[in-house]
Amino acid sequence: MNRPIILSAMLLSVGAITGCTTVDPYTGEQQASNTAKGAGIGAVTGAIIGAATAGKKDRDKSIITGALAGAAVGGGVGYYMDRQEAKLRAELQGSGVQVRREGDTIHLVMPGNITFATSRYDIKSEFYSVLDSVSKVLAEFKKTSISVSGHTDSTGSLEFNQTLSEQRAESVGAYLIQRQVASGRVDTTGYGPRYPVASNANASGRQQNRRVELKLEATE
Repeated sequence: MNRPIILSAMLLSVGAITGCTTVDPYTGEQQASNTAKGAGIGAVTGAIIGAATAGKKDRDKSIITGALAGAAVGGGVGYYMDRQEAKLRAELQGSGVQVRREGDTIHLVMPGNITFATSRYDIKSEFYSVLDSVSKVLAEFKKTSISVSGHTDSTGSLEFNQTLSEQRAESVGAYLIQRQVASGRVDTTGYGPRYPVASNANASGRQQNRRVELKLEATE
């Protein structure tokens, strides 16, 4: 197998689709984009398939063609989510909402103290503008599903916390729908105190556990 040609085809394919790096708006550091990672994997796969299926005469051409096709497929979802992530970060900077990326999934973590009053599930009026910003981006990226999950700390009864988490998730989901996000894209679930992200033994940890999260995934 012609490894130098495969490597060259992979680099050509990734470079043609993306600049290979993005700039983190918080740190200012350059980092490999998920588009580049996906395109690179697709390019290697396409190149290998091209090499394996072509005759000796056309092998080099097939390797390059396969790499380009594989990079386009591999980079597609990553590119879509890269763009969505960049717009969300720009809209939400300084809002208190955490934007976290895991592969091709984006998580928006909304702390309960900025979203709801204590033991309430009606959204604070001062948080409307933040949700408006989220809704604007989600309305633009229509091929994204939104899973809204509510979480509480362990203080109080399990029954109360479960109900509160469901109501808070439903409040956020309903607001997004009101702001032109299609209802079929939105799913809401309450988990009560079952999935803490910090210790419930101290006030700081309990505050982190009281949250609503949005999980964003591409549907195609």
